[in-house]
Amino acid sequence: MTGSGMAQSVNVYGRRLVSALITLPSPQGWALSLGIGLATLTAMAAIGFLSGLYHLTPTQPGLALRLLTVVLVPALGEEAVFRGLLMPGHDETDRPALAIVLSTALYVVWHAVEALTFLPNAAGVFLQPDFLLCCAVLGIGCALLRWRTGSLWPAVILHWVLVVVWQTWLGGVSALG
Repeated sequence: MTGSGMAQSVNVYGRRLVSALITLPSPQGWALSLGIGLATLTAMAAIGFLSGLYHLTPTQPGLALRLLTVVLVPALGEEAVFRGLLMPGHDETDRPALAIVLSTALYVVWHAVEALTFLPNAAGVFLQPDFLLCCAVLGIGCALLRWRTGSLWPAVILHWVLVVVWQTWLGGVSALG
């Protein structure tokens, strides 16, 4: 790739991310987000509870700090990359299926990479098929939210809520070592 081609690619991805961050859903977009979010969480709950990945636990301490840290990493950090950069806008394509599949696949692989590199305490969970399937369901839900609303914020909120609930009441903190 030439220098100008690389600069053009960086410009496209930067514009894509900025657009996703500054766009807020319409009232109809928020309503659609609620429906997609509930469907995503329902599917993940079914997978998680049936497989034993999720189990009710007493409230884990540190909720205030968790609310803050989880909104930054993983919610905003991962959504910015996997849905903000990798999901094209409506002005780029009217056929998002490939982007949804690609961003979801990379998101799932990312969790395995995390487990094998800098989160080795999470490997016991992050490498389990049920956890990776839940990642895929969340990835698809977040990609659909980003595509349908043009905004990154519904995906960030969904991701944030799910991780906080998992870590606080469904065994996620103990799973992370």
